Amino acid sequence: MSLNTLWFILIAVLYIGFFVLEGFDFGVGILLPFLGKKDTERRMIINTIGPHWDGNEVWLLTAGGATFAAFPQWYATMFSGFYLPLFLLLVGLILRGIAFEFRSKDDNPRWRAAWDWCIFFGSLVPALLLGVAFANIVRGIPIDAEMQYTGGFFNLLNPYALLGGVAAIVLFILHGAMFLNLKTSGEVQQRARALANKLWIPVVVVIAVLLVATYFATDIINQRGALAFIIPLIGIGALLAAGFFLRKQSDGRAFAMTCITIAFVLITFFTAMYPRVLISNSDPAWSLTIETAASSAYTLRVMTIVALVFVPIVLVYQGWSYWVFRKRISGKPHELTY
Repeated sequence: MSLNTLWFILIAVLYIGFFVLEGFDFGVGILLPFLGKKDTERRMIINTIGPHWDGNEVWLLTAGGATFAAFPQWYATMFSGFYLPLFLLLVGLILRGIAFEFRSKDDNPRWRAAWDWCIFFGSLVPALLLGVAFANIVRGIPIDAEMQYTGGFFNLLNPYALLGGVAAIVLFILHGAMFLNLKTSGEVQQRARALANKLWIPVVVVIAVLLVATYFATDIINQRGALAFIIPLIGIGALLAAGFFLRKQSDGRAFAMTCITIAFVLITFFTAMYPRVLISNSDPAWSLTIETAASSAYTLRVMTIVALVFVPIVLVYQGWSYWVFRKRISGKPHELTY
């Protein structure tokens, strides 16, 4: 395996980790104003992700940094073409982070309600934009022979991309409901379980429609043949299993299945892209590949050594943090931080 392929896989893993972990964060944030009927319940909900949300966002920062270092032309073309959506994504994440820290600074109900809605919009908007961005990447965007994005903002708002945005939102909401079902107790858990049961079938339909649309909007079948069907079916199978475990009240397994679903949706997208990193729908020959967009071989070697040393440390630390905060949130006011 070449270093170019290795770093393509590592970047894919980073994005998958971000979507799986930040996915339930976004889902919990979107559900916050609706599942929390009073301040104590909303504090419960926020406390489920309080120890994790900032660490989960590091996966996105690391993915962006790895892209910049390993495939600078991919980074340059993507970030210039998606400048406005990425700016809005950044605004949403900043607003969300501020809201987590500021809502508990004042007991005024209006103050807290305002920041709760900031968490809602700071979770909804990034989820939508990320779904739209990845759908555009796998579908293809206007790129010329100089590796420059030649479209405008509205080129990104095509039907397939918008479907990707909607799919990301509904899947994250289900993922977040599964997480709340796993981490809360009492009425909040009951509402989360009831919502997950109602959402499960609509989410299966939306994800199935997205995968079918992918066969028509992209060249995944020509690129991957049988894999174009096997990988998505694993994701759909995991989503069906999530509903089964949910009805059996096997909360941990249900949450694990939505994790697998999100992972295999991303694996489907990255499989469709390889060996390209940005697909040009102006001319396939102008697509950026792992060879044309890559850094020098020396840079990739140094990055590989650094990754082999530090990535295991980061993974162990994050795994340890989840283990420490593994218990359900009880809802007792003196135990709540946010």
